[in-house]
Amino acid sequence: MQVIRDNPGRQLLQSSVVTIGNFDGLHLGHQALIQRCKVLADGKRPIAVVTFEPLPQVWFRSDAAPARLMSVRQKLDYLADEGISLVWMMRFNQVLADMSADSFVQTVLVKTLTANDVVVGKDFHYGKGRQGDTDSLRLSGEKLGFGLNIVPMLDVDGQRASSTSVRDCLARGDLEQARHLLGRPFRMAGRVVRGRQLGRQLGYPTANIRLAALPSPLMGIFAIRARWGSSGWRDGVANLGTRPAVGGEGFLLEAHLFDFEGSLYGLRLEVEFVKKLRDEANFEEIGDLIVQMREDERQARHCLALTEN
Repeated sequence: MQVIRDNPGRQLLQSSVVTIGNFDGLHLGHQALIQRCKVLADGKRPIAVVTFEPLPQVWFRSDAAPARLMSVRQKLDYLADEGISLVWMMRFNQVLADMSADSFVQTVLVKTLTANDVVVGKDFHYGKGRQGDTDSLRLSGEKLGFGLNIVPMLDVDGQRASSTSVRDCLARGDLEQARHLLGRPFRMAGRVVRGRQLGRQLGYPTANIRLAALPSPLMGIFAIRARWGSSGWRDGVANLGTRPAVGGEGFLLEAHLFDFEGSLYGLRLEVEFVKKLRDEANFEEIGDLIVQMREDERQARHCLALTEN
């Protein structure tokens, strides 16, 4: 899969099928767009995904941006697994924010990707001030020679499959509904870094992962599974947050893997959140914290034994 990060200033594809969006989380609604692209391409034409980095919401409202559901690396890995030919990660800046709807169509869809078919959601908008919509995009396609395919909104258990819906589920700790909307368990991934070794001193050594995408859609203590490289999934318990019980600074994912001995420093760990056990809490006595950690382990082992990997 080819990844383009800035305006290449040249034609990248010919006769392509193109879909456009943030694709944060790649939930079932996003997957429906990709599946429509695959049907149209029929294995004979390249599929291009146009997305944005940073996300437009982050650029416009950095002080109140929504939580990210996945890292850039996770997004690219997923799209590669889906067989996407090219991902154009357009840099969202003032130039792009000021680009008119017509210029966006000419520059992105016609000159650079030579789109024959464009696939978008029902509420798709584009161009300065969101002036472009599906009606204007259809008219542009009729003039410029590409077809427009509009994928209807997808409901799952009466809830719209959207990034906002997934964030809402995660914020209230409803990992099961988030899984239904995503079509898979919610996961985070990152490289294991050295910490203060406090967990080891308390009898619970942890793999520490610093997360760059803030704020997080999820916080608390969780039953988890984790893997790295070609390893299988291993059960564990994790703290995701600021760790007030140990005077934590900054946001961190700390994963304790059951019955595991070894070093994970420098490895990329993928963590799958299975069930929220409780919110973070402070403890006046270290003994109380250890008692709670043992209870967290007991609950995590119990619920993981009841669920399939």
